[in-house]
Amino acid sequence: MSLANGFLPITMEEVEELGLKQLDFVYVTGDAYVDHPSFGAAIITRLLQAHGYSVGIISQPDWKNDDSIRKLGEPRLAFLVSSGNMDSMVNHYYVSKKHRESDAYTPGGKAYMRPDHATVVYSNLIRRCYKKTPIVIGGIEASLRRMAHYDYWSNSFKRSILLDSQADIISYGMGEKSIVEIADALNSGIDIKDLTFIAGTVYKTKDISGLYDYELLPSYGDMLSDKKLYAKSYKIQYDNTDPFNGRTLAEPYPNGIYVVQNVPQTPLTMQEMDDIYALPYKRDYHPSYAESGGVPAISEIKFSLISNRGCFGGCNFCALTFHQGRIIQVRSHESIIEEAKIITQDKDFKGYIHDVGGPTADFRKPSCQKQLHSGVCKHRQCLCPKPCPNLEVDHSDYLTLLRKLRKLPNVKKVFVRSGIRFDYLMLDKDDTFFKELVAHHISGQLKVAPEHICDAVLRRMGKPENAVYEAFTEKYKRLNQKAGKNQFLVPYLMSSHPGSTLKEAVELAEYLRDIGYMPEQVQDFYPTPSTMSTVMYYTGIDPTDMTPVYVCRNPHEKAMQRALIQYRNPKNYDLVYEALKAAHREDLIGFDKKCLIRPKKTQPPKEKTPKKEAKKKKTIRNTHKPKNKTSK
Repeated sequence: MSLANGFLPITMEEVEELGLKQLDFVYVTGDAYVDHPSFGAAIITRLLQAHGYSVGIISQPDWKNDDSIRKLGEPRLAFLVSSGNMDSMVNHYYVSKKHRESDAYTPGGKAYMRPDHATVVYSNLIRRCYKKTPIVIGGIEASLRRMAHYDYWSNSFKRSILLDSQADIISYGMGEKSIVEIADALNSGIDIKDLTFIAGTVYKTKDISGLYDYELLPSYGDMLSDKKLYAKSYKIQYDNTDPFNGRTLAEPYPNGIYVVQNVPQTPLTMQEMDDIYALPYKRDYHPSYAESGGVPAISEIKFSLISNRGCFGGCNFCALTFHQGRIIQVRSHESIIEEAKIITQDKDFKGYIHDVGGPTADFRKPSCQKQLHSGVCKHRQCLCPKPCPNLEVDHSDYLTLLRKLRKLPNVKKVFVRSGIRFDYLMLDKDDTFFKELVAHHISGQLKVAPEHICDAVLRRMGKPENAVYEAFTEKYKRLNQKAGKNQFLVPYLMSSHPGSTLKEAVELAEYLRDIGYMPEQVQDFYPTPSTMSTVMYYTGIDPTDMTPVYVCRNPHEKAMQRALIQYRNPKNYDLVYEALKAAHREDLIGFDKKCLIRPKKTQPPKEKTPKKEAKKKKTIRNTHKPKNKTSK
């Protein structure tokens, strides 16, 4: 049931227009209301609607005003709360902890329209106004903070967000299956406190006597006093992110409270994925935002296609394993092509499909057949540090999909921008996909993510050794030459990741010098919740092997590592000079072609000379003065 404009209701007047006195669910989000399948709020609300439930949207409520959360009344079944498409702290702050000046998920790009820790603030606002109404939290912020975690912005070890938010249950991960089960259970009359059996959820209890095949994690208090225990706990959680071999986890808190994480929801089948993306999205922001200039984030995804979910890449600084899991889930060609036909009819479509992919564009099948019945391996990754012997490398399905999209009427170009896993690509013995990628699907430059060039750092990152990237760049260059193309590689690089000292940062600068490239942007390592790398940052321990790891936490050293990557920028000269001195690499300060910077300019002491001699020298200098004042 939708309004005449096709959107879900955002006011009580619109609820009444639908002939309703009370909504089943009210969805509260920190983002503007955008009804597009790239937004989690759109998927969850449309899915509930498809199952017969009425849903209204409260977007970016004023958390200082109780009336802002009462605007749609009390829902019959529950409030659903999400910070939005991003963790609100990542949305608000740079890694330097300075506030961002804009917010792409807000009308007009306006900043400061949601609170810090939005899920907690919104939920507490609801609980203040509605004492007993069930609250279900979900989305990326709740999902990645579902158990005790390190919070970079406050530099503190926080409890499960379930406790701080006063919510009743978390729907973690992508949440489609768990939210429907929660809705059906509540609709059948089951009290939300009794919803302890749903996969993909986290709940709180004082009684774990009924748990079966569970693992007891270290208590919050013990982890607070001993970081090593948190590293161990995280590794257990990481090893139980698979729905087929994962176990229930229980985390003890004071006063006899346990936060219990059920196993993840099972992967969506192709048909289930197709059904979700076939829901009647308006594929645009709510019309009420037009006067504000719309929602900037829509421009990045309006003409892009999501073809898959999940990632078995295993990068340690990425939260995908915790959120979407390692098992690949895909849509059918027919589903994707049908969506492509819809976007080609948009009045703003210029003939270019901006992207076809997901977390990793060229993953279109599980990494091996074992995953389909036994799940992913707990104690090894598919690609790093070396590819698993059971890894199946096949780009044929993805290539066929791209070929079909290229042939659609009104389509001029189909680009791939969401990330090619270059090490996976290099393992493919058939070059057909690589050749067609170069020939048809690159808009002048291909963005890839080597992240670093020092193998010691790459190992901590969960990335392949540098030799793999070197081989990839050579092959990319060769294929471009054969195709008569002059297309570039844009490598994403990261500074200050755990394991990177000034020594490794200097080596990265030398590498950039040798290839003649200085990146315009550098990503300083950002410790976001529930990644392996963030646990290293907080504990100084690598949870994979429990060995100590160097961590750069000093802001000034972080600035030096970042400056080294952009050593050619004159603004970075002093930081680069200091870094080279600190790393005892003064050999890179000089006039040799291998040097990164020149020595600092010094003024020689003035010598006293007789007046006649000084006048003579002045005449000589004037004789050799260049005619062009700007020449050197």
